[in-house]
Amino acid sequence: MANNNKNNNRKMSYEEAGQKGGEKVSNKYSQEHFEEIGQKGGEKTSEKYSQEHFEDIGQKGGKTTSSKYNQDHFEEIGKKGGESTSQNKDKDFYQEIGKKGGETTSEKHGEEFYEDIGKKGGRNSNSNR
Repeated sequence: MANNNKNNNRKMSYEEAGQKGGEKVSNKYSQEHFEEIGQKGGEKTSEKYSQEHFEDIGQKGGKTTSSKYNQDHFEEIGKKGGESTSQNKDKDFYQEIGKKGGETTSEKHGEEFYEDIGKKGGRNSNSNR
């Protein structure tokens, strides 16, 4: 019996206390509540930092992630994501993102870019005949 009392009086680690508190909060509030505060937090964060900041941290995160995983991992998650998206999206979705991608590429590279790739494509198709 003294043993149980001793265990009850021992101090909790920060990890245990955090887990206990997190479980309590999770049980107290609904999913909708967490979605709302997440939305608000995201909006405040995007107001506070520039696009360049998010690009920088995205680059850093991408480099860290790519150093942890190999090519097979990225192929596998890309395939899963593509399959999931194709099951949930229709033809109009793909037409819209294709149009946006084409417009973005056009704005970024300009007319000269398309002339160059058109010439390269023409040379390659002529050499394959």
